[in-house]
Amino acid sequence: MNGILAKKLGMTRIFTESGDSIPVTVLEAGPCTIVLHRTKEKDGYTAIQVAFGEQKVQRATKAYAMQFKHLVPELEKESSKTHESPKAQKGGTPWKSPEVMVPRYLCEFDAEDISAWPVGKQYDVSIFKAEELVKVTGVSKGHGFSGAIKRHGFHSGPRSHGTHNIREPGSTGANSYPGRVFPGKKMPGHFGNKNVTIKNIQIEKIDSERNLIFVRGAVPGPKNGIIVVRKG
Repeated sequence: MNGILAKKLGMTRIFTESGDSIPVTVLEAGPCTIVLHRTKEKDGYTAIQVAFGEQKVQRATKAYAMQFKHLVPELEKESSKTHESPKAQKGGTPWKSPEVMVPRYLCEFDAEDISAWPVGKQYDVSIFKAEELVKVTGVSKGHGFSGAIKRHGFHSGPRSHGTHNIREPGSTGANSYPGRVFPGKKMPGHFGNKNVTIKNIQIEKIDSERNLIFVRGAVPGPKNGIIVVRKG
């Protein structure tokens, strides 16, 4: 297995034996459960689908929840029932039960040997080790429609002598030729809320008892955001 799903808890710092302060991001990685195998015969590629976190079955669609019937006994019983009238099904359906839980987040990872990772098996941060380099992927914070100063780091204009160009982006095109704005020009627009991957982040510390990974520096996304950690 070359990766795991994690939740970003926030940032802190750790100190080395020499007294150096290292900023780290704390990730709660796993435990994750194997829910599906992708094979070349059926899907055209080989991968392992894993699940992280739980949610009430009431918050999931029936099509999404029933793919986990082999892991949730209540859903397995529901799928084996014959077609009954709505009145007969109303009392015994698990969709109204708050105790029934299904996986919330899914992701697929590569594995050298799929047979070593059977469906239903759980794994945790033990697949990583300290000082290992990993790739971290997450959805960056969304800032909505932002101006050029916030989005691209432009300088503001002068604020004296009656000027009105304080936070405007300035000139965006030429005169008569080419008479248009070139594609890719840095202008105001949607900022953030994109899938961002940072490579070669070092793992500073691993807490196996609490399933925590301490990675050096910052990672994309807000607190409690879902992060994908892959081996580099």
